[in-house]
Amino acid sequence: MEALIPVINKLQDVFNTVGADAIQLPQIIVLGTQSSGKSSVIESLVGRSFLPRGPGIVTRRPLILQLVYSPKDSKEHRSAEEVYKRQEDGNDSWNPLAQLTQNIFSKGTVNLDEWGKFLHTKDKIYSDFDEIRKEIERETDRMAGSNKGICPEAINLKIYSTRVVNLTLVDLPGITKVPIGDQPEDIENQIRNLIVKYIANPNSIILAVTAANTDMATSEAIKLAKDVDPDGRRTLAVVTKLDLMDAGTDAIDILCGRVIPVKLGIIGVVNRSQQDIIDRKSITDSLKDEATYLQRKYPTIASRNGTPYLAKTLNRLLMHHIRDCLPELKVRVNVMISQFQSLLNSYGEDVSDKSQTLLQIITKFASAYCSTIEGTARNIETTELCGGARICYIFHETFGRTLDSIHPLVGLSRMDILTAIRNATGPRPALFVPEVSFELLVKRQIRRLEDPSQRCVELVHEEMQRIVQHCGTEVQQEMQRFPRLHQRIVDVVTQLLRTRLPATNSMVENLVAIELAYINTKHPDFHREAALVSGLLKSTDGIVEDHSPMFRQKPRPASTVATIIKLLLRQMGERGSVLVLLAKIFEHVPAITDGQDRSPPQNNFDSAPQVNGSPENKALTPQKPVNLLPEVPSQTSRKLSDREQHDCDVIGGREHVYQKSNKVVDGICMMQLNHMGDLVERLIKSYFYIVRKSIKDSVPKAVMHFLVNYVKDNLQSELVTHLYKSDQAESLLNESEHIAQRRREAADMLKALQRAGQIISEIRETHMW
Repeated sequence: MEALIPVINKLQDVFNTVGADAIQLPQIIVLGTQSSGKSSVIESLVGRSFLPRGPGIVTRRPLILQLVYSPKDSKEHRSAEEVYKRQEDGNDSWNPLAQLTQNIFSKGTVNLDEWGKFLHTKDKIYSDFDEIRKEIERETDRMAGSNKGICPEAINLKIYSTRVVNLTLVDLPGITKVPIGDQPEDIENQIRNLIVKYIANPNSIILAVTAANTDMATSEAIKLAKDVDPDGRRTLAVVTKLDLMDAGTDAIDILCGRVIPVKLGIIGVVNRSQQDIIDRKSITDSLKDEATYLQRKYPTIASRNGTPYLAKTLNRLLMHHIRDCLPELKVRVNVMISQFQSLLNSYGEDVSDKSQTLLQIITKFASAYCSTIEGTARNIETTELCGGARICYIFHETFGRTLDSIHPLVGLSRMDILTAIRNATGPRPALFVPEVSFELLVKRQIRRLEDPSQRCVELVHEEMQRIVQHCGTEVQQEMQRFPRLHQRIVDVVTQLLRTRLPATNSMVENLVAIELAYINTKHPDFHREAALVSGLLKSTDGIVEDHSPMFRQKPRPASTVATIIKLLLRQMGERGSVLVLLAKIFEHVPAITDGQDRSPPQNNFDSAPQVNGSPENKALTPQKPVNLLPEVPSQTSRKLSDREQHDCDVIGGREHVYQKSNKVVDGICMMQLNHMGDLVERLIKSYFYIVRKSIKDSVPKAVMHFLVNYVKDNLQSELVTHLYKSDQAESLLNESEHIAQRRREAADMLKALQRAGQIISEIRETHMW
């Protein structure tokens, strides 16, 4: 198990080179208040005085200290080679004559009992521990200033000795309350956050240092340790300055855990005083005096206290802790190797052939763009609709529902329809429903479909512009790597979409214009829907008979009326398609006289001429004029407008026009107008539904053909035309500086992780027991 701590030291060295703390390595964290004796405890463990000492805050940067046991016969850490120092002028070439004349070289470590190495000075060997102290002070002043400021960046020091046990310690700045010198006002929070950052590592052992001449209940170190380790399974308490307690008091209750219990134990030590440091009292003499004091003052527990016992305890705790953490550490290293390998791959390799790389990126982008539209991309978005799915949603949900929400008669009232019918007849009374009014009204409603169609084109255009940012993670990583190329690709795609937008809008406008150009009243769906109008008017025949006592209904041959209608149709040409419907309808409308004959209805029936075989049938001329506009009872007539009332008063007098005899108003009765209004409404609805169905089907097809498919088919050729030029390849493939920096960091971290995995894999099962 002794081999585990050197393994952790190797891992620490590996990750210190990349400046990363992602791997939480097992180590011992020393914390305590200012001047509580932390540095003295560490020096006692090392056996040499090498840390800066003095009043006030001295430790101003974390110090990661690795103690490595290296016996004289060890060949692992010792070297007999003589490493020549570089010349003063910085010339690295080896000149034997110059080396011999200057006689500047450092001895190897084969004969040294102890020496130190700093990470920031690479392979320089420090055999003088005073030099180690001065280097720590210089490095601290370099980063934290010379006036009591602190710095969170750690100093890494490795000490090899024949008198130490394998340990990894971290010495942290002491907890303080009041800022001094250049320290900021929040110095307490800064130090506290720095300490918590280290002790929050679940793989660390907390060494809480508290002075014996202070109340244990007020110990800041114990409080911080309990905050991050409430169970106390990784906290060891050290009580310093046992010899400075007030006369008549002792620390027996504290050391036995009767005051504040600590699961891993409480160990008491005796430090060197400031006068001992001034007198340069050696650590060896100090350890002898400590053992003498403990035997005299605490004879029953002397064997479980003191610096030697503390070193053995820390070594044992650290080894067991490493053994427990090692399996999880191995898994974490393997996972991070995979993560950083993927990250490094995403940054790509250095570009050698820029023209080839540019063409590959263009091809990859065009392929990813088309795949996103077609839904065949390797990475499917799960948080929102995008690409082709979004375009489908626009077509069938947004656009479709918008068209469905447009009512065929929106903006048209019954009075508007009746007014349009009357205006279309001019000065002549209406015999049939004027087709001019129907066409004008239905065209007015069809134009309402144009705005939603144009909006559909805009939404699809916006989505295709947005696909540039969502066309695959690999392509996006390439875009981040080459920002200028990314911007130029966005410009080309935007320009291509912009050039296709007018053509698409024009086609959509033409689709609506085509529907407006010719009202096809012979459309099969229009005839099927319009056939229902016949039933609507049939149901009103009985109402006319019951409420119109002045109408005289006579049995007349259906062929007579139909023949008259056919003659009219020949004169009106193709526009008679609606009238064909009306001819069928009016076959069931009773023949109405012109109102001159007042004889009862039964007499009319008896005196009616026979149709079949009579001369009148051949002449096709009725005995009396046929009036298809019945008079309307007074209760259904509408109120005249002021202008109409004025015209009636001027022409024939008020009493003559609006009287109780229920005569027609302006030559057209309101019941017949209402029937015409119902007919026109049904016809408008029927034809509007046909056009809406056609627009709902044709607009998405036009957008797909003129915009989506065109861009898919021509995107790569457009990109190659505008970007694949030899003079632009150099500038377009200038890599972003932060991407290059991240690639270097990822490569260094991957090497460190691979080296760490190799070190861990060298541990055998026998090493752990």
